Amino acid sequence: MARYTGADCKRCRREKQKLFLKGSKCESAKCPIEIRPYPPGEHGRGRTKDSEYLLQLREKQKATRIYGVLEKQFRGYYAEANKKTGKTGENLLRILESRLDNVVYRAGFAKSRDHARQLVRHGHINVNGRKTDIPSARVAVNDIIEVRPKSRTMTPFQVAQAEAGERTVPAWLEAIPSQLRILVHSLPERQVIDTQVQEQLIVELYSK
Repeated sequence: MARYTGADCKRCRREKQKLFLKGSKCESAKCPIEIRPYPPGEHGRGRTKDSEYLLQLREKQKATRIYGVLEKQFRGYYAEANKKTGKTGENLLRILESRLDNVVYRAGFAKSRDHARQLVRHGHINVNGRKTDIPSARVAVNDIIEVRPKSRTMTPFQVAQAEAGERTVPAWLEAIPSQLRILVHSLPERQVIDTQVQEQLIVELYSK
């Protein structure tokens, strides 16, 4: 499976904002964007006004990086969102938010989406009682996601239980740390998705 293997912190600096790709490091003073708040590279400080196309491209890149999705898969999500009724940009964000790895992260059971993806891939997560090791699997309303019984004594899940309540869980999900369980009450509306992405710029990019 293709995946990005470079430095995550360079991606945040390229977008000139924290994308929270490194978990607790992003909250600390060691976060590179706090030290060097400009794009990486020899000419990072000298870049000036961006064109309309570049702004649209950067917004798309930001979304792919936040959710850990490569270009081909992201295009597929956009095509699916475009076929649905309603606003394409909002549909796109709803699809991205409903990925299993994102749900595990949002519920506070992982430090980052990369971490959540690893936990899912290694087979530690059940969906409706069945082991699911596909991070891109989509959750649905009334789904029950839980850590497999054999995995509950692992350090990441023990930490998640100890730190329960430190991260706000979105209203469309209900996390039950004592049982390492997540309930999906609904799929999110745009107003409750706190991802700092201007989805309309992505729609404009792909509409050309």
